[in-house]
Amino acid sequence: MLKTKELFDLSHTLAGDYLAKHEFPWQSLSGIKGLIISLGKTLDMSEYVLCGENIFIHKTAVVASTAFIASPCIIGKNSEIRHCAFIRGSALIGENCVVGNSTELKNVILFDNVQVPHYNYVGDSILGFKSHLGAGAITSNVKSDKTLVAVKNGSEKIGTGLKKFGAIIGDGVEIGCGSVLNPGTVIGRNTNIYPLSSVRGVIPENSILKSGGVIVNKE
Repeated sequence: MLKTKELFDLSHTLAGDYLAKHEFPWQSLSGIKGLIISLGKTLDMSEYVLCGENIFIHKTAVVASTAFIASPCIIGKNSEIRHCAFIRGSALIGENCVVGNSTELKNVILFDNVQVPHYNYVGDSILGFKSHLGAGAITSNVKSDKTLVAVKNGSEKIGTGLKKFGAIIGDGVEIGCGSVLNPGTVIGRNTNIYPLSSVRGVIPENSILKSGGVIVNKE
C-alpha cells in the first residue's frame, strides 16, 4: 500500500510518467521543481497563459487578483485559486482543483479534482485524485527536532533521507477539519480521517481513523 501505483491512479495528473519512475511517492518530492519546469516546455500554449517565468495558468482557470503565485507553477484546466491563496512555488495543480482562502502550497503535486479550500497548509506533499482537506487541516513537513523523516508502518521504520516531508494522501481521501498530518504520514486510498485528528504513520486504505487513533475498516 505504500507504493506509488498502489496509492494513485496516475492518469489523473501531468506528473504521471514522472511518479511512475519512483517506487515510493516520497522519492519524487525532491524533483518537483525540475518536473514543473520540464512540463512547462511541453504544454500547449494555445491553452495556457505564461504569467511569469515558469508560471503556466490554463485559460479556463479562475485566479483571484489577491492570490500570490511564485515560480515554478502549473495550474490546470478549470481550477480555482481563491482570495489570498499563497502558492510559494514548485506547485503542480491539476484540473478542477480548488485552492482556497489563505491556503498555502509549497513543493506539492495536487492531482485532478483535489480540494484544499479553507486555511490549509500543504508542503512537501502529494495529494491524490479527488482527495479533500477540511477547513484548517494541514500537513506538518518538518519534525520538531529537525531530524530526517521516517515513514512508520507499524513496528517498521522506513528511512526517507528527507528533512522536509509532509504527507502522501491517496486517491479519494477525506481529511476532517482541523486535523494535523505529521511528517511522513501516508494515507491509503478512500480513507476518512475524523476532524481534529493528529495523524502519523501509515493509515490503511478503505478505513476510518476515529477519535483516539482508533482505525476501523469501512463496511
